[in-house]
Amino acid sequence: MLQSTTSKSLIERDQKHLWHPLTQHQTAPPPLAITKAKGAMIWDENGNSYIDGIASWYTAMFGHANDAIIGAMTHQMQQLDFVMFSGFTHEPAVTLSERLLQLLPSNQERIFFNDNGSTAIEAAIKMALQFHFNNGEKRDTLIAFEDGFHGDTFGAMSASGLSSYNGPFEDFLLKVKRIPVPTSENVESIVQTLQELLHSNACAAFVFEPLVQGAAGMKFHSGNGLDRLIKICQEHGVICIADEIMTGFGKTGKNFACDHLQQQPDIICLSKALTAGMFPLSITSCSKQVFDAFLSHEVAKGFFHAHTYSAHPIGCAAALAALELLTSDAIGEGIKKIENAHGDFVQKLAGHPAVENARSLGVILALDLKVKTDRYGNFRNRLYQFFMERGVNLRPLGNTIYTLPPYVITDVQLEQIYEAISAALDEFESIC
Repeated sequence: MLQSTTSKSLIERDQKHLWHPLTQHQTAPPPLAITKAKGAMIWDENGNSYIDGIASWYTAMFGHANDAIIGAMTHQMQQLDFVMFSGFTHEPAVTLSERLLQLLPSNQERIFFNDNGSTAIEAAIKMALQFHFNNGEKRDTLIAFEDGFHGDTFGAMSASGLSSYNGPFEDFLLKVKRIPVPTSENVESIVQTLQELLHSNACAAFVFEPLVQGAAGMKFHSGNGLDRLIKICQEHGVICIADEIMTGFGKTGKNFACDHLQQQPDIICLSKALTAGMFPLSITSCSKQVFDAFLSHEVAKGFFHAHTYSAHPIGCAAALAALELLTSDAIGEGIKKIENAHGDFVQKLAGHPAVENARSLGVILALDLKVKTDRYGNFRNRLYQFFMERGVNLRPLGNTIYTLPPYVITDVQLEQIYEAISAALDEFESIC
């Protein structure tokens, strides 16, 4: 018989058994116990409310507990809860593939299902490596941007360039050559570097976050420069993999960051807002050229990669409802409202003595503070607590403050985020 734990708080019970991500448990304070979420708000077990200014890691873009998505999931679980996807198919997966491919770049033709962002990248890297293997080539090198982040499984981690995540595993990773992100000032030198890499290595894939590097601190780079790099890679037969896990589904002001580009990637990885945070699901889409390389009378040339919960019907139903919302007038207006408000706030920050490089794109707003600090150092922790005390959930990345709010956030809630950031800037020296 299970022992009753109702006399203890959630935090007390949590501290006995749970191991949290991105946490040094020796020094970290206890986590905050959240009991409820709705729209752009979350509530803790003491009844305190917080604006979810980062949409819970960029997932709940249509608001927490969205009624339309809940309804779609409830209906689906009463019809078909789950069936394995090897040897079977079902309506939600088929319909999702049809509707999603209408929105993705026109060269995308096939949809492969995974269960989170890291595994979407993992599948993409394996597709690229096997693409060349099936075509009689051994290509063993990835190209990736400096400071990129693509996930925590080994292939995704290999493509990532943040040592704070990769340190203990560096000796076990895939072979990767890194290049800086392109800007108007450095693109010519990067092109030269890329050409040299392509001629001296057997490069299989170029893995990149298009336009915005999320975990690096919402760093923006040149779309025109990225177009040039993709074109050169594809001319050398290198499979180009766009990591849209963070940027996808409206966050850059277009459905996908790749919609800002002229060149089309060969493979696109999607997760997070795919199901609006309602269900763990991800997708690796690819072009006909990539898929056709796996067609053969040799069974071993197929893509023998699988997840137990691939194409989970309930997750697919959530994604379909999220796509309906994404293409609705109401959400389009919400995105435009946030985009315009961010632009105005960036202008207000111009010349602030504590700020450098304030920037916005779509619903992404970021600014760097004029201070050096570790990614998860004491200054960053004090800044995080400063925001939480003002009822705003923001998670600074080192010296970078950013917000990426749900599309359904109200004007009052958005202004409260700006006011909290402005207060932090005004009290910058005391927080330091």
